[in-house]
Amino acid sequence: MNPVIEVCVESFEEAIRAVKAGATRIELCDNLAFGGTTPSYGTIKKCTERLSVPIMVMIRPRSGNFIYSQDELAIMQDDIIICKELGVAGVVFGILDENGNINQEQTLKLVQLSKPLEITFHKAIDQAVNILDGVAFLKKIGVDRILSSGGKDKALEGQKTLIQMIEIASPQLSVIVAGKVTYENLEEIQKKIPSGEYHGRRLVEF
Repeated sequence: MNPVIEVCVESFEEAIRAVKAGATRIELCDNLAFGGTTPSYGTIKKCTERLSVPIMVMIRPRSGNFIYSQDELAIMQDDIIICKELGVAGVVFGILDENGNINQEQTLKLVQLSKPLEITFHKAIDQAVNILDGVAFLKKIGVDRILSSGGKDKALEGQKTLIQMIEIASPQLSVIVAGKVTYENLEEIQKKIPSGEYHGRRLVEF
C-alpha cells in the first residue's frame, strides 16, 4: 500500500504544482515561514474547486505559541465553520494550556464543532510536556490524525517517540510523520518509522 504523501503549501499555485508532482493530500496554510496560519477564504475555495486530492486546512489565527484567548478560539471556530461550508476534507489545529499540556476543554470544543470533517492535531503536540498522554487524550475524543516529529526537530531524531505514539494511537488514530521529511529521505524514514502517512514541504519536487 502506497503511503499518504501530505505536502504543505501556502498558495493555490503551489497546491496545483504539488498535486501534479505526486502529493496525495494537501495541507493548505498561509505564512509557512512562521509555522503556518489560516489561509484566505478565496484560496480555500479555489483549492476545493480545482484540486483532485483531499485538502486539510490549517486553523491557526496567528503565529507564535499555541495558547489562545477566548477571542482567538472564536476566530478558529468561525474559520472551521467556513471550511465546512466550502467542503474541505478536514482541518488542522493544536491548542496547549499554560502548563504545557493539551488544552482539553478548548480542543474538545473544536473537535465537536469540526465533525464530520477529518481532524488533525498538529505539531503543537511536540511542545507538550507529555506527548504520549496527549496521544491517548486525542484518541479518546475522536481526532483522526496527529502531526508530529516526536518532539524533535527531525523525524529521525524523534524516531523512538514516534513509534511509541503510533502504538498508542492504533488503530483509530493515525500519526503523520513530519520533521525534515523529504523525497530524498522518505524511503529511509518509511523503513524506520512505518506510519503510512508522511508530511513535508519537500516531499515532492514542485
